[in-house]
Amino acid sequence: MSDLKRTPLYSEHVRLKGKLVDFAGWEMPLQFDSIINEHNLVRNEAGLFDVSHMGEIEIVGPDAIQFSDYLITNSVSSLKNGAIVYSPMCNENGGIVDDVLVYRIGNTKVMFVVNASNKDKDFEWIKKNKGAFDVEIKDASDDFAQIAFQGPRAEEILREISQVRLANIPFYHFEYGRVNGIEAIVSRTGYTGEDGFELYIAPQAAIPLWRKILEAGAEIGVKPVGLGARDTLRFEAAYMLYGNELTDETTPLEAGLKWTVKMDKDFIGKTVLEKQIENGTEYRLKGLELSGKAIARHGYEVFDGESKVGCITSGIFSPTLGKSVAMAYLKKDYWKIGSEVQVDVRGKRSPTLVIKTPFYRGSVKSKS
Repeated sequence: MSDLKRTPLYSEHVRLKGKLVDFAGWEMPLQFDSIINEHNLVRNEAGLFDVSHMGEIEIVGPDAIQFSDYLITNSVSSLKNGAIVYSPMCNENGGIVDDVLVYRIGNTKVMFVVNASNKDKDFEWIKKNKGAFDVEIKDASDDFAQIAFQGPRAEEILREISQVRLANIPFYHFEYGRVNGIEAIVSRTGYTGEDGFELYIAPQAAIPLWRKILEAGAEIGVKPVGLGARDTLRFEAAYMLYGNELTDETTPLEAGLKWTVKMDKDFIGKTVLEKQIENGTEYRLKGLELSGKAIARHGYEVFDGESKVGCITSGIFSPTLGKSVAMAYLKKDYWKIGSEVQVDVRGKRSPTLVIKTPFYRGSVKSKS
């Protein structure tokens, strides 16, 4: 895997005997302990993630806010400085180029946090659509390492070494400050369904801060967590994964993300979404519960008798709930909670119910 990119924490993953895999061109830890143990640690206590493979794109200039609003379906102009918004970024056909977090750093500066697999594509897309907007666009990914500390006890542990008043940071907000004396953007966000923080720091500061957080949390068993548990955690919270739930062909409305689409402004793909709002969509993303322990994998087909009515995007046997759950794009007649369908699992039809999402609500803070 020598041709893969490595984060500033790579040597720590080796030292801690992480199982390394190729993820979006990065050599990343799938797990350190068992995936279930790591999953449960985050649900009950707190766990530490290296997410330095994520991309950061900065947009600076007089039109930074206006340009950002044009790029995404959600609204940056409605944010106060220090706030964050989650949003799809669409192409002209309404398909999702990526789902991003946009940090409103100031009236003339924002930062897009983008998926590792899409970073180069997103950077080119943003530059391509600059037009007459008065902005400078920078791929700042190499300027940052990113550590996520997630779990119901994350604030309690991080408070011991933080010079930022963590309790004063609302959900989906951030502050500049110091953690263990290290300059950081401290963001109350995450991808697990639990409370926690994402810390953006200089690459050379990653190992000292990583080790300090593990030391501070050692008494309650804080450990590093890999991508395997990150996926099961995000899935229970019904957070979407680009390439599975979201693609260049799926629209925010099909994905159940209407709440992220602000039609009172102009943005790329708006015309298509207007038509979908008016006419409806043929498919929509829904939650499923399978009978028994059969696991619905990405690409498995969903049936009603002999009629194909949908396709699985992701599925797991939930460690927290003790049952098999999945997400799928289903035809309109099957959107109602309680609808009965069958998932074809390696040639066998598994009885399945359409259920409400998220599958699990953890300690993640509310925006209200």
